[in-house]
Amino acid sequence: MQETAFVYTTWPSAAAAEAAGRRFVEERLCACVNILPGMVSVYAWQGAVERAEEAVMILKTRRERVAALMDAVRAAHPYDTPAIVELPVASMDPRYLAWVMAETAP
Repeated sequence: MQETAFVYTTWPSAAAAEAAGRRFVEERLCACVNILPGMVSVYAWQGAVERAEEAVMILKTRRERVAALMDAVRAAHPYDTPAIVELPVASMDPRYLAWVMAETAP
């Protein structure tokens, strides 16, 4: 199987995630962006425990595009230290894999 990956990140709102995600898809950095609004995050930040409502974004791409995609997320993100995590994919439906690879071809 050709290598694919998901990139997980969070955004301050579903609208911000959607605007950025649309650009990433248009630039062929990923084939698809899933946005899950309404997540609550509780985290340690600069010596305090914080709470924020966020949106999860999962981006689906080919492995060789991950570095460029992570750079694009970092550049577009409003947070100083955004969560940007690569999640390797062990297997994928062959037809879905073909679509991801076609949509992320350079």
